[in-house]
Amino acid sequence: MKLRITVDQKTYEVDVEVAEDDRAPASSAHAYIPAAPTAVPSAPPPPPRANAPESNVAEDKVCRSPVAGVVVRVNAQTGQQIQANDPLLVLEAMKMETNITSPVAGKVKAINANVGDGVQVGQVLVEFE
Repeated sequence: MKLRITVDQKTYEVDVEVAEDDRAPASSAHAYIPAAPTAVPSAPPPPPRANAPESNVAEDKVCRSPVAGVVVRVNAQTGQQIQANDPLLVLEAMKMETNITSPVAGKVKAINANVGDGVQVGQVLVEFE
């Protein structure tokens, strides 16, 4: 069976194999009636946050969150010289930790998240000079 799935406005076509037939036997008094497919409305994009300084930052001078989660560890400090791929923060999402590393070498200008803060996808976590 082929299914077409859309995630984050990207469409994927996947093959699915039925491992077990869950239909009732033909001699059963209950007939198997498949559920009608229902359209799931896509969630509208989140509204822009008021007073968001993120809208005017240079993308090569920031590190954004790749996932929504909670900050569990901050490894960098303001003013620290870092290299590309140095650890900056650790986020927890769905009981899994995600290491956030520096995309560039430079000096940390600001850290916009503290331990325990909830962050959203695309939120600026660290700014560089």
